[in-house]
Amino acid sequence: MNKFLIISVISIFGFISCNSNKKQPNSNPTSIDLSTQWVDSLYNNMSLKEKVGQLFMVAAYSNRDSIHTGFIKNLTQDYHIGGLIFFQGDPVNQANQTNKYQAISKVPLFIGIDGEWGLNMRLDSTSKYPYNMTLGAIKQNHVIKRIGKQIGKDCKRLGIHINFAPVVDINTNPKNPIIGVRSFGEDKINVTKKAIAFTEGLQSEGVLACAKHFPGHGDTDTDSHKTLPTVSFTKERIDSVELYPYKQLFSKGITGVMVAHLNVPGLEQENGLPSSLSHQIVTNVLKEKLAFKGLIFTDALNMKGAANYKEPGDIDLAAFKAGNDVLLFTEDAPKAISKIMEAYNTNEITEERLSHSVKKILTAKFNAGLNHFKPIEVNNLLNDLNKGINDTLYEEVINNAITLIKNDDAVLPLQKKSNEKIALLKLGDGRTEAFLNAIKLKTSVTDVSNLSQKNLSNELKKYDKIIVGYHRLNSRITKAISNKDRMLIENLSKNHKVILTVFASQYSLQNLSLENVEGVIVSYENSEWANNISAQIIFGEAEAKGRLPASISKIFPTHYSVSMIQND
Repeated sequence: MNKFLIISVISIFGFISCNSNKKQPNSNPTSIDLSTQWVDSLYNNMSLKEKVGQLFMVAAYSNRDSIHTGFIKNLTQDYHIGGLIFFQGDPVNQANQTNKYQAISKVPLFIGIDGEWGLNMRLDSTSKYPYNMTLGAIKQNHVIKRIGKQIGKDCKRLGIHINFAPVVDINTNPKNPIIGVRSFGEDKINVTKKAIAFTEGLQSEGVLACAKHFPGHGDTDTDSHKTLPTVSFTKERIDSVELYPYKQLFSKGITGVMVAHLNVPGLEQENGLPSSLSHQIVTNVLKEKLAFKGLIFTDALNMKGAANYKEPGDIDLAAFKAGNDVLLFTEDAPKAISKIMEAYNTNEITEERLSHSVKKILTAKFNAGLNHFKPIEVNNLLNDLNKGINDTLYEEVINNAITLIKNDDAVLPLQKKSNEKIALLKLGDGRTEAFLNAIKLKTSVTDVSNLSQKNLSNELKKYDKIIVGYHRLNSRITKAISNKDRMLIENLSKNHKVILTVFASQYSLQNLSLENVEGVIVSYENSEWANNISAQIIFGEAEAKGRLPASISKIFPTHYSVSMIQND
């Protein structure tokens, strides 16, 4: 193949990773020279169509049929796309498909994934790490670095070169429908420290990181997958808060930034122009004012926040002219490639502009080790992606994240094997068996969850204390608990000593009055480990070490929210 002839010239010099310290990648003169040789050799031998194709990363799925794989093969062979972003599927199928696509690509493909909490965000049969909001509750930033490093190892093992993470949105709106627990929290200092730690870990394994969603998606109340959200802050506020993590990450050598689809009147005068298509935001702010030299990715161009603005092809051209380097998840790659080629041929796009982005992409491929591409080894893949270290790291986070936000009259810890009569009431739509079993190991407890409302009220008169476990099926959901459950908890707490444990984010409490609830624990995730540790905390066998990474709601009493400005 042509690519292997080119690659073999310099492959003996080995892999040069894109590190995450203050020294920029390829700071060694020899490395810079090798990178330049490789990039120039490829670029100078490309046709216009091949150059433009490098700008595109197309959505790929390892759980779809031969029609889909045939479509990707066609884009790879005939349109010379630069990369793929994989979504749903399983790791073995993805590895096999990646090997097939790489084998027919003239230039090695950039392979990406949204792995914010690990490969499990997209792929089954892989390890899941805690959500960012859970990570935001712990003080030990070195743990986040280790998680980033392990996710980097998992990505590298699966032939993934860029992980579209970390999310650095500062989630100051508890009702944010799209960011929520994907954020490290509401405090810019804590978010930044966690993002830096994650990035350093990820990039130490040679996997490129990509901060998102620029210039900041944290205070929106609509979903950019469905419409164009508005960020109404002044440019001064955006500069001091939303842009803060980016400035710090740029100084640490992060490789990429993803630009969101947002209406930001404080930065862009044209009302309704998505930030991803704004020359002012992408070029003037990100590239010039903030002096970011790395790769700039659009958010997925099929999202309605952008797709509603222009037709397929036209939107890709507009995004490229705004200053983006990589056009992600285009709706029509052939049409978009044709549009950009036409603009080039009519001098609407200059050679300087095209070469600037294409050479940045090729340089990033060199930094990711694609100058000596090797097929993914499929044997033992699942075992390698599910090692004990993955479980150990998850458990360490949960041990340090669970947060005690209320303990009136020192109602906690409860005494094991005491004479007190304790009832357990399970609410929510998630699994509850692990919590019940863990409580039963500590003391005698009666599960009253299946009683009717009328019988429950009478039955609970017999008990000294009530443990209420609220379990959410999907802890990514940040909506408040149901009105039915809210009213039940509030009524019970007026006449009984209630300990409430929430196996979901703190946002589930946003409409609930905790005035009469003696004890409140936020456990963040409904996993077996979170259930076990929460039971230990209730009975004094473990300490609640975490702090709330974000307020419960904008109107919640301030003594329930905790500033997360802290040192590691």
